[in-house]
Amino acid sequence: MKISAKEAAMLLCAHDRILILSHKNPDGDTLGSAYGLLRALRSLGKTVRTQCTDRLPQMFSYLADGVQQEDFTPEFVVAVDVASVSLLGDAVTEAYPNVDLCIDHHHTNELYAQKTYLYDGASACEAVYEVICEMGVSITPDLADCLYTGMATDTGCFRFSNTTPKTMRLAADLMEQGARYAELNRLLFETKSKERIAVERMVLDTISYAADGKIALICISQEMVKESGADESELGGISGIPRTIEGVEIGITMREKEAGGYKISVRTAAYADASKLCAAFGGGGHIRAAGCVINAPYEQAKTMLLEEAARFL
Repeated sequence: MKISAKEAAMLLCAHDRILILSHKNPDGDTLGSAYGLLRALRSLGKTVRTQCTDRLPQMFSYLADGVQQEDFTPEFVVAVDVASVSLLGDAVTEAYPNVDLCIDHHHTNELYAQKTYLYDGASACEAVYEVICEMGVSITPDLADCLYTGMATDTGCFRFSNTTPKTMRLAADLMEQGARYAELNRLLFETKSKERIAVERMVLDTISYAADGKIALICISQEMVKESGADESELGGISGIPRTIEGVEIGITMREKEAGGYKISVRTAAYADASKLCAAFGGGGHIRAAGCVINAPYEQAKTMLLEEAARFL
């Protein structure tokens, strides 16, 4: 059942022991949403903690500064930036099979929660911001950092086509309320480890083109990750590399899974729908950015992807 931001705020205010869930392989939006909502609810005297199948990536560690995670049995479970139950991870879904409220911005949301506030905008942090405002919470600098993180990362530092005038206005509000935007922008978009650079170097050697250069595909193998010594959290953003190449309309990244097969990320230009392309393989996401999984050998998976992608040109 879909509800409004005000109704979501009323639900949160009506409960005291609240668990906030992020999706596996967490990014800046799901983490910024979770820690932002946690800080807002704690300011109202609520008992709150966050949980994620995977650990907090080092680059987002500042989101948890000063946050002590108290163990308790929740009476209300919230998922943020999670379009499908499968994205929570098996351990989390087994422990918490029922989600009371979902705050999300993906049009492919499966409406698995009892109540869903589905926001039409660039990031889940924008949705969380609206809910927090409905709760009457004052925005502190730490809270502003959390929400700015999600807005900035999901829009590529406000460069992607999903950036709206409202996104810019909300980000400006957060800047005025103390968000360390210059410091965060440098950390999130201009800083890479030596291990990450090593992975990029190897990935660039895998580039292949199709459709007269309108489609570009890269692959990240398990061997590359092992050889570089890169942490999982350092691989974010690599999927955007193919679309930075001149003339490329559809960029595809194949990431080899430990158990075999490939996790696919698709990034597209103005007219190609990434979510529809990935839907052909059981996936989904946004119009410009989506993903899926293909359990097939490399060459077979690559051929399937390139043939399907060509249909969108």
